[in-house]
Formats: sequence, C-alpha cells, structure tokens
Amino acid sequence: MPFYVSVRVVLECRSKQRVSFSIVVHRDLTFREFKRGTASKFTRSESDDSSSVTFSNSGSTPNGSPLGSETEEEANDEELAKVPLQAPPRRKGRTMSPMINKKLGNDPMELSGGQSTNSTITSVNSISSLLKEKLQLSIPQALRSSKKRQNADYRLRAFVGILFLCVVFLVGFAHIYYTQHVLQRAYFDKFSFNKNERVMRVYSSTGTEVIAARLGEGIPAETGVFPCLSHHQKQDSVCMEWIQQARLYLAHTKHTDMHCYHVTWQSLSPHYNPKDCFDWSQKRGHWYGGGQVQNMPYPLERGRLDLSPFITGDITKHPFGNVLKRYFLNSKGATVLVDPETPLYVSINANKSNNFCMQAKYDAFAYINHLTPLPQLNYTICATDNMKNLHSSMAEKSLWDGLKPDELNAVHSLLSEPVWQISPTSEAAVYNYTDNVIALGFLRQGHVLLSEEWQPSPGDFVLDEERFPSMEETINIIHRRGFRIVFSIQPFISTESINFRDAVANRLLISERGSDPRIPALARYKQSNSVGVLDITNNKTLPWLQSKLERLIMKYHVDSFYLDLGTAQDMPHYYKCEQPLTNPDHYKTIFTKSILGSVPVMGVSGAISRPRPPVFVSLPPFSSSWKAIKTVIPTVLTYGMIGYPFIMPGAVGGDVALPMSDNNPDNDFEVNLPDKELYIRWLQLSTFLPVIRFTHLPSKYSDESVLEIAKTLTTLRQKTVTPLLKKYAKEILDTGLPIIRPLWMLDPADPACHVVVDEFSVGEELIVAPVLYSGSRQREVYLPAGVWKDGIDGSLRKGSRWIHNYRVAEDKVAYFVKMPDNTRF
Repeated sequence: MPFYVSVRVVLECRSKQRVSFSIVVHRDLTFREFKRGTASKFTRSESDDSSSVTFSNSGSTPNGSPLGSETEEEANDEELAKVPLQAPPRRKGRTMSPMINKKLGNDPMELSGGQSTNSTITSVNSISSLLKEKLQLSIPQALRSSKKRQNADYRLRAFVGILFLCVVFLVGFAHIYYTQHVLQRAYFDKFSFNKNERVMRVYSSTGTEVIAARLGEGIPAETGVFPCLSHHQKQDSVCMEWIQQARLYLAHTKHTDMHCYHVTWQSLSPHYNPKDCFDWSQKRGHWYGGGQVQNMPYPLERGRLDLSPFITGDITKHPFGNVLKRYFLNSKGATVLVDPETPLYVSINANKSNNFCMQAKYDAFAYINHLTPLPQLNYTICATDNMKNLHSSMAEKSLWDGLKPDELNAVHSLLSEPVWQISPTSEAAVYNYTDNVIALGFLRQGHVLLSEEWQPSPGDFVLDEERFPSMEETINIIHRRGFRIVFSIQPFISTESINFRDAVANRLLISERGSDPRIPALARYKQSNSVGVLDITNNKTLPWLQSKLERLIMKYHVDSFYLDLGTAQDMPHYYKCEQPLTNPDHYKTIFTKSILGSVPVMGVSGAISRPRPPVFVSLPPFSSSWKAIKTVIPTVLTYGMIGYPFIMPGAVGGDVALPMSDNNPDNDFEVNLPDKELYIRWLQLSTFLPVIRFTHLPSKYSDESVLEIAKTLTTLRQKTVTPLLKKYAKEILDTGLPIIRPLWMLDPADPACHVVVDEFSVGEELIVAPVLYSGSRQREVYLPAGVWKDGIDGSLRKGSRWIHNYRVAEDKVAYFVKMPDNTRF
C-alpha cells in the first residue's frame, strides 16, 4: 500500500524564535519494508520532486512520531557520524533494469526518474545525513539571523529613544520660551509675566534675569484671571483682573539705556491686601537700600524682618531706624522704587524664606488715612546692565538749585569743623567745655550743639534762667572764641510747658482721632511722659512757632537750629491732623520744609525725603560698644545710597550717659567715658566721615597717648580728608551721589566689592579700612582695581585683591590713596 512519511523538526533559538523544517518522503512501500531499511538499496533521484524539504519559522510545531531505529540503522548512523556533515552531492539516479525491478516486485513506472508521480526513493541513512546537515546549517543561520535582528532591534530602540528625548527637549524649551516671552512679545521688552502663575521676570539687555517675583500673593489659586473691562482700562497699560480679588496694571517706559516697568495693584476686596514677593536668594544678586534695619544687615538679604510697617522708629525697639526711603537697589542692575502714597509693609526673609515682600495694608496707626477706599500697591522697577550707572540715573540731581552763598558756606563749615554736642546742665558747663576745646590747641572751634535741656521743659522755647542766669553774656564770649551756637528744638510741647495752655487754646496741637478736636492727643518723648505735638498742617502753627524762634535768635544770637523731630513711633497712636497725613513720617517732611523757609537749620534727627542743603541728616544714636561701632559703616553707606549725601554721624565713642552733675571745684562735670580703645578706634573712623561730632573730649583720658593720637588724626583730616570732602560736596550738588561710598561704586563689576561691609571710600580717591574689633592689631583689607598708596607706610599696592593679615597698630588707621592709572611699581 502507499506509504507517506513526514518528519518535521522544530528548533527554538535563544532569541525565543522557533525555526522548523520538514523532510517529506513518498514511496509505495509497506511500512515493514521501509522499517527494515530495504530502501537503502535504491538510489536517489535527480529530480527535486523526489525529496521535498521545507523550512518554516512560523513558530508552529506539528505533532508527529519520531522515526524508530533498529540496530543496523544505528550502526549506519555511527558510520555516518565519522564523516563531516555536509550537503551530499546530487547525482543522477541510475534507471534500474526491468529485470531488477521485477525481482524486487516493483512496477518499473514507480521507479522512474522523470516527471512521474512517484517520488525518488531515499534511504534512511540519507535522511539521517540530510537531517544532521540541515541542523548544522540551519541553527547557526537562525542564530545569526536572530543576532542580526536583535542588533537591528537595539539600534532601532536607541534611535527611537534619542528621538523621544529630542522631542521632549524641544517641547520643554518651547514651553519655557513661551512662558517667559509670551508677554514680552506682546507688550514689553525685557519683561515677562505669567498671568496664571503670577510670576514676573525682568531681564537685562544681555538676557540675564535680574528680577524674579511672584505677584499677588494670597490670591486663591482657583481664582480666574480675565482682561479688564473697557472702562477699567488705562492708556498704555496692560490690565488683568482676578475676580473679586484684585486688579493689576502693568506699564512700560523706556529711557536712553534703561527700561522701567510700573506695577499697580488695586484691591477689590476688603479681605485682600496686595502683596508681591521678590526672590532675594544669592543667585539673584545683592540688595541695598531702604534705610537702617535692626542689626543693620549689609547687603540687605543677609537680614531678617517680619512683616512690619515701613515707618521710622527707635532701632533698639522697632524694626527700622530714623531715616528711610522706599528705594532698593540690586547688584545685577535693577531698582525697586515704591510710591510714597502706598501704605507699605515690608518683610525680609520671613518664615525662613529668601523673599523680600511688599504689601499694601491699612491699619490703625501707621496708615490710618485711606487715600483710596481699598489699599493699592504701586511701585516701579527699572533695569539696566550697570548698577552704578543705574543708581546714578536714579539719584536726585540739582541739589544746588536755590542754594544761597551763606548756605554753601554752612555746608563747608560743617565739613571742616567739629560739632561739640553738649548737654547744658549749667552755664558753667557750657563755658568750661568750650574753654577746654580751646586749650587742646589743635581742634578748630566749630559748632556748639546744645541738646533740648536748655529749656525748663520741652516746648518752652526760652532758656532756663535758673541754670543760665547770664547766658547772653556767655554766648557772646563763645562767639568771640570762634564757635557757632546751635539750639536743638522739637515739635513736642510738654504738658508742664508754659506754652501748653496757649497751644491748646489755639488748637495748635494734634488732636485725638474719634474724640473732641479740642482735646490734644498726648504721647511720650524721651524723659517727658506727657507731651502734645504741634500740628504743623494747621496754618496758625507755623507763625506761632516762628515767632518763638525769632525771639531766641534776636536775644541770644543763635546761629542755627537742630530739629529733633523724633520718629513716627513717637507720634500719638490715634493722631489726627487738620490736614490728613499719608503716614506718620509725612509729618517730618512737612515740618522740615516749613521751618527751613523761616529760620536757619543745621541738621535734622530723621527724614524720609532729602532735606535741602545745608541741612545734614543725623545718624541715630549708637550705644558705646564694639557691637555698635560695627554698624556705623553700613548705616553711613546705606544713608548715602538712598539719597542723603550730607550726613552727621553720632558722637565719637558712642552716645553714653551725658554729664548730669557739676561737682568738681573747676565747675567741670563728671562723665562716664567710653572704653579707651573703643574711643580711639571710633575717632579713627570718624576722622574720614563728613562730620566729626564730639561729646567727650580726648583730653578727658588720663593716658596721654589718646591726646597724641587725636592730634595726629586732626592733622590727617585737615590736610587729606577735608579737601576731598569739599571737592565731592561740590560734585554731589550736581550728581546727587554720596560723599561716602561703598566699594562697588568704584568697581561695580567686582563681586568682592559688593559684600565688603567694613570699608568705605571718600569719593573715588581714598579707601578707609578701620579696625572694629577689640584688641585687634590686624585685619583683612580689599582694594578695588587700580594702584593704591598705603597711608601707613607709603608703599604702592595693586588692587582687585585682598591683603591678608594687614598690620594696624592701635595708633594707626588703614587708608589707601588712589594713584593715577599710569602708575608703575
């Protein structure tokens, strides 16, 4: 009967792909004959149809029984195994004779090698040999094919991965570029604002980010933002509104080399106070300005301050000192200038953040007069590439405008002559003090400043005749000795003053809000526990005060007055003036301007706006301590930078207990002298400041070395410092820049100059590096670019570097004079 054999072999490669091939043999043999191997006696046909070999990698595995093998077949296999597996050569099959076919009992037609329907007979050995050959050839080929596919797969995956990363990068870059420049393209140059996240960024002309701020802090995140309605729009402004929260206006002005951006928040809810926070982390540069802050950090980002009203106060009790200005400067070339009508609150690094926050907020004291129904935050940001040029462009110019010759002479006299601050306990104390100054022989006479104790009570505006029975004659003597007489006055009227009743009757005092306007609001001032405050906004107050001061001038020949105005914190809590004030500090500005037009004024104790020359702004009192002396330089630098070039430092050695008794036979008074070394170092520092003020004379120390040091420093000031002070005083009348400058004004591109807190320069020609630590005889000194001459040994030193362990003896002060640029060693 016909017999059909199909052998299918399946190989599974390491690549988990299966390769199969089958060998099919057709023959009209009985199964028993085939099994005995009788087919081995036949030859292989030449035709391909006699043996059908197929390959497949489809992964399917047909079921089938393996070929059985007997002993003779195994022997044949062993013999074949000795021969290397290779494809057997195809030979033409020999046609068998009819006789042989007949003996075999086969039909000759079934064994023909032509195109007959019978397949060529293949022996079992040939099948085995062919199977081994195909296994040897197919497996490596499948493995190689699998490796090729695997390598190709890896390359494809790598290419797809790289392509994916490129797409992600391009999408991210496009997103960042879009978010940073969407408004820049539409509205302003070098400015971007993301209205959804309320993030504002300002850039320099080179693309450097100089300002980063989050606006509208406190607005709920789910609040939608929409364009303003047409009747809320402003010309040349972008307007956005957060429903029932706030409305934001953004505007832009361009100057020659500077861009300015104006930000205005209008609150729309009594429960929301506009608040913007600026990133003050170190990568954003360093910040300066504002005024004196507790512990006087320099730069400002090194400090910490909780949200507080931006008003003046006693620095030992309140966040801010006696001089303020709403002006802040960044070392990367940006300024923030807040509108004076904004009810401003400020915080620095509050809640462990690196933020400087500004908030518009009404309250019951600092901002009681509402200029708008709800608070508005209004400020301007200006940016350019050079912080010095930016600051110069923002400084007030033309300080000389309207300056009289006598006023200019008054400026020069303060720069070249000392101020002798005396607490006038008696007429003899004043007389003896001036006598001791003359006895020194090396100090110029200068100005005798009498503190408010010359009156029986604050607000009397007359000399105490019990303590000063013949003061007219004493002042004449003092004048003949070359001194000038300055009286301290204040707007406070004690309830014990002889003028209090008159001031109440004429309603010249600030009244209490919410009560009868005839009842004055009372406060405390220094040693007086109950004082009223003159209402300078009342048209009747200035003539009344002016008449009192003119009588003093006529009777005692007073040269000028010093205005001790106190601080905003000295105002009555529930104050109410006839004309509303923007804030309590606004009172000082009005009072100073009013007095300046009627009587000569030498200085003021505090300010929020620059008074007209020749008025000098005083630094706050400093305690007599090493801690206090370290805050003098940053305070001086800050005051000069925010627009007060003419400043009057405190007393040499600090403001300790002033003389209050007169017990010695020479009618001299007892004093509590500062520490000797502290006094010497303070005197060295004050020698280079615009005004040198004394309370305690150097002759009061028993150690003669103090007097010798004072003589040397006086000579240094007269020969080297005073000419520079006068030179730059004339210059700043045009430029508005300070006389005492931080090092970054000499080299704004030098990062080291941005953080030097214990050095300063007089103009651009002299650098001072005083010793500020007890017992120290050396210090670190940084010199900006250029060549500098050492003031101690006369050697030349190259700038843009630190001088480590610079030796400074107790009787020396480190200072360096700028040499011409072409100087060579």
